[in-house]
Formats: sequence, structure tokens, C-alpha cells
Amino acid sequence: MRRLALTLVATVCLAGLSACGKTAEKGEKGEEHAEAAAPAAAVAEPTDEEKHELLESLPAPYNTGDLANGKKVFAVCKSCHTIVPGGANMTGPNLYGMFGRKPGSAADFNYSDAVKAATFTWDAEHLDQWLTSPKTFLPGTKMTFIGVKDAKDRVDLIAYLKVETGYKPHEANEAH
Repeated sequence: MRRLALTLVATVCLAGLSACGKTAEKGEKGEEHAEAAAPAAAVAEPTDEEKHELLESLPAPYNTGDLANGKKVFAVCKSCHTIVPGGANMTGPNLYGMFGRKPGSAADFNYSDAVKAATFTWDAEHLDQWLTSPKTFLPGTKMTFIGVKDAKDRVDLIAYLKVETGYKPHEANEAH
């Protein structure tokens, strides 16, 4: 029974992932080729050294975040969210550029009324509250995720997201 459940989950995940992949088109001579989605803007991937420098520039406790653990914690999130420039909206919106942005303001995503009505700006403090329990923090959200209960995991995840989503400390209007 467990094997059947795992097979079913794997099949559903693969079906969902294949829907998010590149599309194939027939060329002039009938051959198929992959058509890459055009990026919203050309953004150079930061080097490991630049990521480390950004991590160190974050306010405490995020400057001590474990990026490897943050990436591991984000593995659960990536079934619904992308974090790259011009990334696709999935079940949840692309999170690139989220810090300093008002909830519900990313283009081309159908947010719940509760998220669209939120009056704060995404910063580390609000994200920590959200990640603790989305439905408690913002009743009426469509997000079904139960939250990240471990405080250290949330610190690591927030540090990882700041490093990976284009956060610029000198451009952000936030203390965290």
C-alpha cells in the first residue's frame, strides 16, 4: 500500500513538473526543438563569494544563516515557488525580488483577497511570521502550507531567500 501511495505521489509530481517544462515546437523541417522562455531581464547569477558577502552583510541573526540548510528547507517550497529572475508562477508566485515588495503585487498571479489586502511590505520579520504559520499570520490565504516550526530553519530559509532572490541591502527599505 505504501509503495502504491509513493508511486502515485511520484506520478503526480512528475506530471506537474512536465507541465512547467520547456515547450517543443516543430521546426521548418519537422524536427522538434526546445523553446526557452525569454527571461524578464538578464540578471547575472551571483558567485559563491558574492553570496557569502551578501550573507555577511545581513543583519543578525540572518548573517549567521546556514545557506545549505536554507536550501534544504526551501526544497519543500520549490514544489510551489520559483526563485529565479523571470521564473514561472506555479501554485505559488515566483519569489524573486520579494523583499521590499507589497504582498499580492507580483504580476500575473491570482492572489487570495487576504494577501491582496495586506498592507505591509515583505521583510524578514513579516516573512518569519508568515513562515511560522501562513494561515494564522494572514487568515484567508490560499496557501495550504502548515509552516516551518523550527526557528533556526526559518532563519536559514530567510537568509537563503535573501541571497537567492535578488535582495539588495542598500536598495531595500527594511531593517532586516
